[in-house]
Amino acid sequence: MYVIGERINGMFKDVKKAIKGRDPEPIKQLAIDQMAAGASALDVNVGPAASDTLDAMLWLVDCIQQVSDAPLAIDTPKYDVMAEVLPKVKNTAIINSTKADEDALDKYCKLAVDNNASLVALTIDHSGVPNDADGRVMMAATILMKAMEAGLTPDRLFIDPIILPVNVAPKQPQNVLTALQQLTLLSDPPPHLVLGLSNVSQNCNRRELINRTYLAMAIGAGLDAAIMDPFDTELMETAVTAELLQEKMIYCGSFIEAVLSD
Repeated sequence: MYVIGERINGMFKDVKKAIKGRDPEPIKQLAIDQMAAGASALDVNVGPAASDTLDAMLWLVDCIQQVSDAPLAIDTPKYDVMAEVLPKVKNTAIINSTKADEDALDKYCKLAVDNNASLVALTIDHSGVPNDADGRVMMAATILMKAMEAGLTPDRLFIDPIILPVNVAPKQPQNVLTALQQLTLLSDPPPHLVLGLSNVSQNCNRRELINRTYLAMAIGAGLDAAIMDPFDTELMETAVTAELLQEKMIYCGSFIEAVLSD
């Protein structure tokens, strides 16, 4: 399971405070601690913490790279910010994200290829998020076609079928599971399949329980990556156990510790 740690995000009060005060220590510690908790990569998102997104994003990347060589998912909707930041990422970069509009895909796929980066592409276009699984799969096929035309191979493409909160869109969690099952058949090998996991429980009670349960279901349907909280020990253990039960790893008595300590 490719875990993209979600905690370096200006939506969180501690990160927002650190960005505003240009205090590097909380950012460095979050980078170290998320990787120690089992994250595979780190999401980097300024959020509402600064009006100058570019300056703040460059500062965050610099802070993180002082203490970690983790892959960085640069999370911004601003193309100009993305284009400026990617060359500053010393190791693996992930573009997070683009939509399924063809013009946007042409631009972002080229950016990914030029910077040897991976790309997260969302199944949403000018008409919004599809209401059903078929609409998501059709958009994903467009994404994959555009990526391959640009020379971006499936192993560097993450398709996000977009999970919506279950309290306002109760049919969507099942629609996404159906889409995930179909997306594993798009190509051989298939692209990576990723979700912003915490969206499923937004503004719900018992968020942690909803997240853990849905993660196990999504892994069973083909999910192999998620933007999520690596500090939630039970969530991380759920991911490991779900993959064990799918025979993606060999059982041993201490399988959770063996995986999460790698």
